[in-house]
Amino acid sequence: MSEQLFKVTIDNITIEVPPGTTILNAARKIGGDVAPPAMCYYSKLEGSGGKCRTCLVEVSKGSEKDPRPMPKLVASCRTTVMDGMEVKNITSERVVDARAGVVEFLLLNHPLDCPICDQAGECHLQDLSYEHGKEATRYEFQRRTFQKHDLGPYIQLHMTRCILCYRCVFTADQLTKKREHGVLDRGDHSEIATLIEKSLDNDFIGNIIDVCPVGALTDKTFRFKNRVWFLKPMDAHRDCPTCSGKVTLWNRGDEVYRVTARKDEWGEVEEWICNTCRFEKKKTSDWVIEGPRLINRHSVISQGHYAGSVGTVIPTETFKAVNDGRQPRLLMDIHDISEVNQTGTSLSAIERPAHSTDFNSKKA
Repeated sequence: MSEQLFKVTIDNITIEVPPGTTILNAARKIGGDVAPPAMCYYSKLEGSGGKCRTCLVEVSKGSEKDPRPMPKLVASCRTTVMDGMEVKNITSERVVDARAGVVEFLLLNHPLDCPICDQAGECHLQDLSYEHGKEATRYEFQRRTFQKHDLGPYIQLHMTRCILCYRCVFTADQLTKKREHGVLDRGDHSEIATLIEKSLDNDFIGNIIDVCPVGALTDKTFRFKNRVWFLKPMDAHRDCPTCSGKVTLWNRGDEVYRVTARKDEWGEVEEWICNTCRFEKKKTSDWVIEGPRLINRHSVISQGHYAGSVGTVIPTETFKAVNDGRQPRLLMDIHDISEVNQTGTSLSAIERPAHSTDFNSKKA
């Protein structure tokens, strides 16, 4: 006997889904702008969702048996569908106005770190603010600030940027099977505290970087070394005894600047990867390159046109081709004058954030 399916209509598009499906997941089956944004919900994390309120939708018809509309907007990540339910997302003025208010609330204490934040270019909060936010802020008070924390040798926590989505807490909790971390204090004093350091000896703890939707958790081996839109994401794999070994390499030329887990079109990790693959395998020879990673989300990364062999090899010299076969004349070697961009310095090989002393040719 086949399972009964519920019919649900979202933004005038009808779809059939199994009972127990949330409105958000039903909308994701339709895809496109019909799917509400989500900053805290993560399909692979048990208990996630219901905190950021960015996925609010209007239920204009409860079901066939009870067609009354729900009086308030509901969180689509926590509300299951009913047979005959009708939902409005982008077609509802109430939802559009409420979502703009939620974005404004999330940005109240968030610093303008985009020019220096490593998450810039792939930040979900950036996307959310551009698509659903407003041009200006009404907030006139001092924003909350926190000290930076080193969570082990590879991860740094910028609590000032955190939006308290709890994703990292759920990830660390469900991967380590220990409750040694979490959010301390209440209200505007809430923070992901240093108690989380006790869980950072797990082989999979680096995945909290991938689940963070903002730049609160950053990879110390990648910080300040490059911008993501200058890098070329490539699918690669290796025989790893700990995890699947299926990753995304972020290359520039033949250098591997960082390794991340593969993500789907909703920005969620497809398979967890171990710390060895993420932090220690930074050579192209360590991996089997499969091909360019397709960036489905509308991102500045996808504007790089990296398909083909671009990103896996150093670009070939084209000067001879456009100058009648003549070699260029070297008027001045900038490396003899400047103390930056030294030819002997490989940024990807530095196991920490790059610093000016790394380019000082006069250092002892």
